[in-house]
Amino acid sequence: MNRVLISAVFAALGLSAMSGQAADAALSAQNALGRELLNELITTDTTSEHGSTTVAANRLARRFLSEGFAPADVQVVGDDPQRRNLVVRLRGRGEREPVLLLAHLDVVEARREDWHVDPFALTERDGYFYGRGTMDIKGGAAGLVSAMLRLHREGITPKGDYILALTAGEEDGTANGVQWLLAHRPELIHSAYSINVDGGGPEIRAGKPAVLSVETAEKVFLSYTLTVHNAGGHSSLPTPDNAIYRLAKGLDRLSAMQFPLRTNTATRGYYAGLATFYTGQTAADMRAVGKEPSDPAALARLAASSAYNNSQLRSTCVPTLLQGGHAENALPQMARATINCRLLPDEDPDHVDAMLRDAVADPGIEISRVAPPQPSPPSPVDKALFAHVASAAKGLWGAVPVSPMMSAGASDSVFLRAAGMPSYVFNGLPYDVDDDRSHGQDERIVVNSYYQSLEFNYRLLKDL
Repeated sequence: MNRVLISAVFAALGLSAMSGQAADAALSAQNALGRELLNELITTDTTSEHGSTTVAANRLARRFLSEGFAPADVQVVGDDPQRRNLVVRLRGRGEREPVLLLAHLDVVEARREDWHVDPFALTERDGYFYGRGTMDIKGGAAGLVSAMLRLHREGITPKGDYILALTAGEEDGTANGVQWLLAHRPELIHSAYSINVDGGGPEIRAGKPAVLSVETAEKVFLSYTLTVHNAGGHSSLPTPDNAIYRLAKGLDRLSAMQFPLRTNTATRGYYAGLATFYTGQTAADMRAVGKEPSDPAALARLAASSAYNNSQLRSTCVPTLLQGGHAENALPQMARATINCRLLPDEDPDHVDAMLRDAVADPGIEISRVAPPQPSPPSPVDKALFAHVASAAKGLWGAVPVSPMMSAGASDSVFLRAAGMPSYVFNGLPYDVDDDRSHGQDERIVVNSYYQSLEFNYRLLKDL
């Protein structure tokens, strides 16, 4: 080997080592920033009861401005002083239309006495980050902020604009940020499509990400009240016609109501892909459910296997709130239950009305919709986007299939789809589908999963 060749080899090895060191330094800086952002968001109370999304939005806005983003590209907007939204634009080369990156800043209430840690402090313990919003969805919001800042710091100009919208009111619908932006400032978020991090992502099965689900459809949110009125009276003179008893009997009859099992394009594609990670009867049932028409016996077995699978394969209605009476020593003059339904996208709400009346089987129980249902037409599978998602995932988790799916929950994507903007709901945070503590006690995410999501976001947005 001549000296020139030897020098070239050593030069290449040195360059490779320097490149590896630079990559490690970039990852370390990214993780440090990501943890700092997550801590800032978790420790900022954004509940509707006693918090403010405006505080969080202003704090993040100051970060973007300090990094050199133009003031015109960093806006905190909204009519409600406590529920404002942050919209940030990262300018691209104009080779594609803008892409909207969406997450909500608000979280549901969490009572300290119910948790084993402070819900409004970021606690790292046993490989998990604990805190209200870690899963839903401040982990996703912090990840988007981290990616935007890293792209800007590295001087990377994407093919087209990215518009980051961190919004209010997703959890309780009060001063909903996406609805406000669509009604008052649509030009701020006008995009070819949105990527909403409020769901989907790499599902951990048998200890590793098995499928990366992209929600292209979601169930329709529809709530009802069941109300009984009564003249009441003194509690020392009880009568058979007690409003609480009457409502309870109606609810007992309602508990037996079940919607028929059926599939749609999203659920068939989801289970067909998922079947490859299972064996035996479960795999056979998933393959059968992935076909059209689906086998009724396979549908029944799969739905009975878990609450998650059941919610994917039928519409559901369940009581969530109870209210009744007005005094300890008085017969109740009113008893009311709230029933929350999650309907398959093509379910007829009028048919649901009729099913509820038949199940309750008591004309003395008034059944009323709380609010009109918001239709959510499914978004088409975007093959180019799905390919970019698969490419970004491959370097982290190998050849993970990217599958469309339907969300059993609800997200702000319903408003975007209704306005004609396709929306794809996913993130890069691997999670155990059987340990999703969103809205619950001791909400948490895996620490390594969070750091992996930061790199996934960066890789995806750099090349999209």
